[in-house]
Amino acid sequence: MNEIDMNETARVRRLLGEPPPPSAEASARALARLEEAMAPGGRRVRPSRAGRRRFGRPLQLGAGLVAAGAAAAVAIVATGQGSPGSAPGTPPASVDLGRQAVLVAADKAAEQPTGNYWSAERLSGQAYVVRARTGTYAIFGAHDETFFWAGAKKGMGEAYYSRDLPARPQTPQDQALWRKAGSPSDIRVWSNDHFYTYSTKATKWRSEGPEVGVDPEGGGEFLDKSVEELRNLPTDPARLAAMFLEGEMERAGGLDPNSKRPRAEALRMSPAQTATLKIMRVSALLGTPLPPKVRAGLMKALAAQPGIHAIGHVTDPLGRRGVALAAGDRDVTVTAEYGTPKDEQGTYRARQTIVFDERTGALLSRQYVLTRPGGPYARMKPGFVIEYQAVRAAGWTDAKPKPPAELPF
Repeated sequence: MNEIDMNETARVRRLLGEPPPPSAEASARALARLEEAMAPGGRRVRPSRAGRRRFGRPLQLGAGLVAAGAAAAVAIVATGQGSPGSAPGTPPASVDLGRQAVLVAADKAAEQPTGNYWSAERLSGQAYVVRARTGTYAIFGAHDETFFWAGAKKGMGEAYYSRDLPARPQTPQDQALWRKAGSPSDIRVWSNDHFYTYSTKATKWRSEGPEVGVDPEGGGEFLDKSVEELRNLPTDPARLAAMFLEGEMERAGGLDPNSKRPRAEALRMSPAQTATLKIMRVSALLGTPLPPKVRAGLMKALAAQPGIHAIGHVTDPLGRRGVALAAGDRDVTVTAEYGTPKDEQGTYRARQTIVFDERTGALLSRQYVLTRPGGPYARMKPGFVIEYQAVRAAGWTDAKPKPPAELPF
């Protein structure tokens, strides 16, 4: 058997095999807070300068993915809907072509070049429903963009920037209804436990790092590891899963896996909740300057996790089409607690999704998507994006990067 045939055989084995389920201790007390914070209406809080200065620290729960304070806005009831596994020794009816497409994308990621500087540009947005007299439409608010670059070696520098993006209608239909409502430049919505007004105007880039904007001594440390240590990370998906999706995931949730606390004190997570946290964890890790083969290994590790499903091709909030993995969907119930208006109350279903570029293996987005309308999204359709973080651009270059002057839309 030649090397190509061996690689293809290995891919098929990855599709047919099913890794063991996570241990009971994989439950993390902070996941409940995380899920609540991702509920509709959460207003993001930008990480502190200290939080942005090192890639590892703000990434523990997803690099700014969580809308802060939403737990005070609504009462959440989440029910996991994990997919039951087949009986041992039972062959699958067919090869999962969606999962195969993700594995091929991972192989593409392993081929990407490196350079002297890493940079990443990310967009974040939260959905809000505007119930105007002239018609209901949806917008993205709490809209912001971040950009950072760092040299591969100590002394090459690093810098961090952010800017507010305009609140805007989500689709052409939403835009038409926004115009019918008079094209308001300030849009008032229910956010958290109060009404909040979002502007349709952007701000300029502002430094989120050192006062001078660039730290000349920066660079050379990512995830609290040197470049050499990053290069020595394993590329094997199973070893990466053990490092970042098991014990490391527990530490991300604030629970020490080496603790001697009784099991009863650990918060049990459903398969769908566990899968959700793993998607968010991998999305955060892929936003850092990991070596290409490590990135590929993480993608394959995620694709092999219990409760993670390949869902084929998906379009992200920037209109880019890619191949996607998703967690199981869950019921989310919004109650009248903290004064939530009646129109915002009710139950809907949604799931966490991660999307990759099929040609390069690059991370395109992580998005929280409606699967069954209800509650605040009763008039929306399945596929409606409730919250997202999209990577507009990321990668290595030999020239020192600069924040883009033009707006993304």
